[in-house]
Amino acid sequence: MRVLAFEDGYDIEALLTAGGVNIAPLVLEQRWNSLDALAHIEAFAPDVLLLDHYMPPATGRAVLETLLASTITRPATVVAMSSEATMNEAMVRLGADVGVVKFELATLPVWDPYRST
Repeated sequence: MRVLAFEDGYDIEALLTAGGVNIAPLVLEQRWNSLDALAHIEAFAPDVLLLDHYMPPATGRAVLETLLASTITRPATVVAMSSEATMNEAMVRLGADVGVVKFELATLPVWDPYRST
């Protein structure tokens, strides 16, 4: 499974590993800012897209809006993963599949096949 994360403050690999997800079979790429977000999404072609809301220069919501208005293939799963639940809810209303506070990211069912516990 290919996972692309836009998160500027926390190491997604570390969050998943700490939550019991075996990341070895995943192809995980983390972008620490949202510069050229659509180009990265198109080039990487993720199955799962993780979007933090508070991420410079564009918010996760802005990235999602732009993605949904583009001709780029939408990832199978789009996760809103801000530390602020209301921002996640806003992205879900816009078109994300699920919202989760980023520190609970590893609890999502999308990771069930990769649980190491």
